[in-house]
Amino acid sequence: MGIKGIRDEEFGDNETLKQLQDSGVNVFLSTIDDVINWGRRNSLWPLTFATSCCGIEMMAAGAPRHDFARFGMEVYRASPRQADVIVIAGTITNKMAPVLKMLYDQMSEPKYVVAMGACAISGGPFYLNSYHVVKGVEHIIPVDVFIPGCPPRPEALLYGMMQLQRKIGTETIKSRRKRSKSHNTQQ
Repeated sequence: MGIKGIRDEEFGDNETLKQLQDSGVNVFLSTIDDVINWGRRNSLWPLTFATSCCGIEMMAAGAPRHDFARFGMEVYRASPRQADVIVIAGTITNKMAPVLKMLYDQMSEPKYVVAMGACAISGGPFYLNSYHVVKGVEHIIPVDVFIPGCPPRPEALLYGMMQLQRKIGTETIKSRRKRSKSHNTQQ
């Protein structure tokens, strides 16, 4: 089978065409995925959710010394409707959990979550002997990247955001659809 309008004899690269047909890869969709992922990966708009000392390190990552802008994470947003990644930096209490869930629900798809620091990941030192601290933000919303430390340095946040960019770069149209369904059904 040749390309429509060109006979097999006239087309110079029949081996590659045969390999693509045998592998079942849709060249058009894989190219679209690459373009979409490139745009999403290089234009992350984070939503600030800083509740304790990790917020200071997050602010330092946006300062000229570390410069978030060179990685496509230009400006922290104050509105969840303008953001596609939420950076949770600090302790989450039971009283704050519904507010965090509401902000996450207001974000448009695709949305990503970064848990920054020991308090956001596991409750930190405040979880022991206290009833009001959530033992990790993944009990409220799904988390894509965990950045350990107490508090993590700005370089660690940059590395975590680059890992998120790598994760976004591997998504396909089908996986995004599956991901959005699973993230919307989690309670």
